[in-house]
Amino acid sequence: MNKKQILLEARKVLDIELKSIKSITSCLNQEFYKVINQLLHTKGRVIVTGIGKSGHIANKISATLSSTGTPSHFIHATEASHGDLGGITKNDTILALSNSGQTHELNDIINYSKRFNIPLLSITSNKNSILYKKSNYGIVFKKPLEACPNNLAPTSSTTLMLVIGDAIAVTLIKIKGFKKSQFSNFHPGGNLGKDLVRVIDLMHTKNSLPLVNVKEKMSNVLIKMTQKSFGCIGVINASRKLIGIITDGDLRRSMCKEIINKKAEDVMTKKPTTIDVNTLVGEAINIMNTNKITSLFICKNKIPLGIVHIHDLLRLST
Repeated sequence: MNKKQILLEARKVLDIELKSIKSITSCLNQEFYKVINQLLHTKGRVIVTGIGKSGHIANKISATLSSTGTPSHFIHATEASHGDLGGITKNDTILALSNSGQTHELNDIINYSKRFNIPLLSITSNKNSILYKKSNYGIVFKKPLEACPNNLAPTSSTTLMLVIGDAIAVTLIKIKGFKKSQFSNFHPGGNLGKDLVRVIDLMHTKNSLPLVNVKEKMSNVLIKMTQKSFGCIGVINASRKLIGIITDGDLRRSMCKEIINKKAEDVMTKKPTTIDVNTLVGEAINIMNTNKITSLFICKNKIPLGIVHIHDLLRLST
């Protein structure tokens, strides 16, 4: 195959799978609502299971649920028959995935759910299957044309399961009001987790804060600014509220023989950009990049509580 033929085949796969995804809207119905309602009221964990390619998708759905506020655990359908059924409790809900719904490896899990009255949910393309008929509630998607040229290898069908799983997880996020701050608790590693750290965990406070009074002479301001090494200094009034900032750039723009006799208020930039203690590292970096600044004061009611430098944030994100 030449380059043109290779790209053509790839586009065919995308076209087939995109067409399949569009058919999912038909399964967003009363049964979908009942599945969500059951998961929402599950006191234990959501046990997601499957085998083969469906098993891989089930594992991913379980991981997404766990990381977004819905405790979940993946159990391989075959391993379930060799002891892992013991990991399922009466407070759990089982979510089983199978394109055909006739996968015999799921039989032991199905029977276990019926024997101990554990809610069983399913995602399948076969409404006449054993899995669907034994489920308390089930999401049935229209059996798609697989992108495989032989219409055999699970491609479109696993994509549909994945998208349905995302629809379930995101719907639960919305209902539960799952927040960014909670998300960061489950993602302490990697760049994503680092960007979700709050600036309160990194900021320099108390004696480290570069601050001067609005009436202070620039001769003293320059000394304090050099000592603190942030490349800037905050200017506060008698109420300790931040009313301005003096940066290296301000000094260069105001540089003259008389500068040391001026007061901080004569040189400062008024109404500096500030953030609050709950600002995330990722948000702070974006604010700095947008405003082309290297430091941010963290304030509450305009009173400075801390300061972060771009190096503090980038050091965390590397």
